[in-house]
Amino acid sequence: MRKYLLIILAVVSILACNPRNKKKKTKSGPINRFMTYHNTLFNSKEALAAEMESRDKAHVDNFYDPYISVYTTEDVAQETNSFSGGSNSAMQSDMPISPVRGASRSSRNAASSNFVDSQTMSSVGGGNNSQSGNANKKGATILEITEAKASKAITKYSVLVNGVEKNKKIFDAYILLAKARMYQGKHLESLDALTYLFNTMSKDKRLPLAHIYKAANYTKLKEYYRADEVFKNLEENPKIKLKKEHLRIMKVYQADNFLKWGKKELAAEVLEDAFTYNKDRRTKSRIAFLRGQILSNLNRKDEARESFAAAYKYANSYEFEVKSQIEIAKTFDGKADSYEEAMAYLANIAKKGTYASRKNELFYASGLVATSAAKDSIADSFFRKALKEKQSDPQIRGLTYSEIAKKYFAKDDYLTAGVYYDSALAVMTYLPEKERLTSLTANIKKLSKNYYVIKKNDSILNLAKMSPDQQRDYFSKYIEKIKAKEEAAELEQRRADRSKGFDNNDYNANSIFANNSSDANSFQNFGITGGSTFYFANSNNIPRGENAFRQTWGNRTLSDNWRYSAKTTTIEELKNEALGLANAPDPRRLEPEFYIEQIPTSREVLGTLKKERDTASLGMGRMYESFFGNTKLATKTLFDLVEVKPDEETDLQALYNIFVFNYEKSPADAEKAKQLILEKYPYTSYAEYVKNPKNKDFNKSTADVEKLYADAYKLYETEKFAESSAIIEKAIADNPKDALVPKFYLLNAYNAGKNAGKEIMILQLEQIVLNYAKTPEGLKAKELLKYLKSDVKLELTDESGNAISQNAQQPQQQPNAEELERAKQLRQDLDQNERGAMAPSTGPGIPGASAKMDGGSLQKVQAISPEKIKK
Repeated sequence: MRKYLLIILAVVSILACNPRNKKKKTKSGPINRFMTYHNTLFNSKEALAAEMESRDKAHVDNFYDPYISVYTTEDVAQETNSFSGGSNSAMQSDMPISPVRGASRSSRNAASSNFVDSQTMSSVGGGNNSQSGNANKKGATILEITEAKASKAITKYSVLVNGVEKNKKIFDAYILLAKARMYQGKHLESLDALTYLFNTMSKDKRLPLAHIYKAANYTKLKEYYRADEVFKNLEENPKIKLKKEHLRIMKVYQADNFLKWGKKELAAEVLEDAFTYNKDRRTKSRIAFLRGQILSNLNRKDEARESFAAAYKYANSYEFEVKSQIEIAKTFDGKADSYEEAMAYLANIAKKGTYASRKNELFYASGLVATSAAKDSIADSFFRKALKEKQSDPQIRGLTYSEIAKKYFAKDDYLTAGVYYDSALAVMTYLPEKERLTSLTANIKKLSKNYYVIKKNDSILNLAKMSPDQQRDYFSKYIEKIKAKEEAAELEQRRADRSKGFDNNDYNANSIFANNSSDANSFQNFGITGGSTFYFANSNNIPRGENAFRQTWGNRTLSDNWRYSAKTTTIEELKNEALGLANAPDPRRLEPEFYIEQIPTSREVLGTLKKERDTASLGMGRMYESFFGNTKLATKTLFDLVEVKPDEETDLQALYNIFVFNYEKSPADAEKAKQLILEKYPYTSYAEYVKNPKNKDFNKSTADVEKLYADAYKLYETEKFAESSAIIEKAIADNPKDALVPKFYLLNAYNAGKNAGKEIMILQLEQIVLNYAKTPEGLKAKELLKYLKSDVKLELTDESGNAISQNAQQPQQQPNAEELERAKQLRQDLDQNERGAMAPSTGPGIPGASAKMDGGSLQKVQAISPEKIKK
């Protein structure tokens, strides 16, 4: 018995000492989930909530973008053209993080050690290690802390058994990780985190939330089709059961995807569902406002008005309420809606004390309604009332100035419009509108500069025509006006000073000018009762300070580093510069001789003034057409210029521009200009152009036309120039829109040079430049003209037709090195296919045997061969 007992004891001892593999226990129970949340995940969630709250508070809506945001917690630096983002409730783990339009700032973690230590930050997995290291040195952002804590929770508490995650809290950790990465713009890494959930927790009931964020990442990556496929699967798959909280998020993201995809109608429909599912008043208001913007963009005014009304109903701020009313005013239809009801509605709102600080915006809205109802005078009065109220929104103030400017612009009063546009630019904050107005005002300033040059020179020329007595009488009356104006201004200043306690005639002991600093009305206190010495407490100081600043710095837009920014030139400054008006009055301004002695009497000076005046008038006519599309005013300005008989070049240019501007729009004016050109300048290229203005729309060339060109070119090579020209003229007449028409004209110019001489060739080349300026043939003709015109020499003849030598009158000018080099290059280009023919050193001459050149040499000009056409 004892023997068996020893054997059993030995076996047990051996088994006890033998190493064995212990089965790993799975820590997927409630204790593990509790530790997961409260040890690490809680800090990650709190960090994200703090970031959401900070961004939401820092967000500023931009109501002048095409679309506002629904959520307000996305950093605009990452995606400025988006409209979704987080909201107040986004602090909860299941709320979205999406892009916005508007100004928001990223929060920095002032005490990152409260959430994460350096060891945790350095342990962020994947490709984030380097970012974490840099962030740890500079101070990690809260989103980086959120990401690091979520990664730590996954690393420490994940329970993966046979490819299945057993710890349910890991789902929350991966959602936080995906949101933090998506929020930082790391969309591919966010998709990696979501893919892990699809692979390891495929049966979790919260999986639709992961699909929503997957689609949101696709949208941010501009993969709109893939995002739409995810949304369709969520809606149509019977195995997926969406909860209401999922639908609230999904509909906003789905609308975001449709809007960025360009499908505005579908976006509006989805936003209607989002408005129904969301119960938060602020979110409902923003959804309704966005939907109204989309519908207004689609010109569905009635539906847009209803949506903006809903935004006003659920708005949680006075600004949002007022902006909703402005958008409602924009949807007013002057034909279908009641003007009286709309104006009464806005008037009742403006009377409410809660909107006292925003009356200027409500008056602006009333002006928009009156404008839509074609009541311009009432609209103008409302806009001016808005300008008198205290400014609440700089952009609205700028838009108010812009609306007044539009009235003058529509009446062709561009200079007055430019003054109001300048005022609008000074206060506007929305960059796209500001850039548009900057371009417009730049054009108006160019126009105004010409206008004031004309006004000034016309005045001087008219004064120069007067007799001395007439001049003295004119300036005497002018001085009387100056005196009356200055006396009125001085009287007004005295009244203003007296009303503020600044009566300069009272220097007794009771006057505020008495040196008594203890008196509340002393000069040091600027006449303000109560003893205030604050500079801006005295309304008299402000305009004086503004004038002093303007004289020193000019007009400046309020911005950072304004001292180093470009000075803004106003219409008024351009006027003063053009008219020669000085800021400080001249002491001799009340003497007639002061003005009379400045009137020029020299014929040369007066001729220069008229030339400047005519040139400016020609420029104004062109600007009216090119800048503003005002053909009627451009035509009137140019015809007025023709009537004052400018020099031939300016006169011809004015008539040519009238013809070009009115050829299709006003045939009567074009015909009048045409007849004047043919009557005054019959032998110019402009006369040829107005006879037959060419259509520049060409089809492809056909084989028959190419053969005709080849035949004409062969005749040109064999010096049968008349026959070549006959083929060319017939080909052009039969095929006016063929692609080879410009080449036919260029070849015909070569024929004319050989047959008729250099002057006729130049005339035809000028015609080609006018008709086909942007074609290779037009460029070639322009290049030839530059050289050929330099060789043109006027040949004088006597009554019998004999040539008169000009050597004694005009010595021949020697070309400089640059001209010789350009001539050499042109010769090489012209003669690159010439068979053995060498051009003379003086450049291409008249392409005809009987033509006369400066050097007396002949040259053969090479036309374009048929082989080069196919190139």
